[in-house]
Amino acid sequence: SWVWEDTIAAMKAQSGSANRYLALDVPGCGTKRDRETSSIAFDDIAPELVADIEAAGMRDVVLVGHSQAGSTLPGMAKHRPGLFRRLIYLTCTAPEAGRTSTELMGEGLHGQSETEVGWPVDPATHTYQQRFRAMFCNDMRDVDADAFVAKLGSDMWPMSAYGQREWGYDHLAGMPSTFILCLQDMALPPAWQERFAERFLAQRIVRLDAGHQAMNTRPQGLAEILLAEADLA
Repeated sequence: SWVWEDTIAAMKAQSGSANRYLALDVPGCGTKRDRETSSIAFDDIAPELVADIEAAGMRDVVLVGHSQAGSTLPGMAKHRPGLFRRLIYLTCTAPEAGRTSTELMGEGLHGQSETEVGWPVDPATHTYQQRFRAMFCNDMRDVDADAFVAKLGSDMWPMSAYGQREWGYDHLAGMPSTFILCLQDMALPPAWQERFAERFLAQRIVRLDAGHQAMNTRPQGLAEILLAEADLA
């Protein structure tokens, strides 16, 4: 949830008190970093996040997900279809049925394979921190990139999320939805984002000149888009 602080502040400044905002954490991340996650099944994540929303008393929700959250938004919409009036995917991944998210990323570089997203630097010769910096921080100042990577290292999704192979998107047909495509993204190249938007059956694509962490590097611009898309719901 900590990655959303700047964008939520920007949305509050732009919209006043017209909306309520809630940043969610999957088990093992953010406010839930201390959770033991080894026994958490992937199918338990979406219901927990829905319960967090309902516990906050929120209804008629515009649900926004970023990156790996693309794996949970369809499940949340299926678990409580009447709770959400629009889904917004911010440079989200959408693995095809039968493949894990790890297999989707692969072990090569961007552009080396038609079936793998790949990495911006060679994973065989770069540490995870070096990879994360190249993937997430290409439009950050060095000092901000250092702080971001250091903080990111404390967050980890349940391991069950990386072994999941059962994905389904057909139930999203007719669901109001928007995919925000980040043009400078070095984690998910724009061509792959286009594929994922199609897989999510997104009704709209909006382009933002930002890297993968648009909520950190372009909070004002992202806030404008989110508020405009929410008004369409």
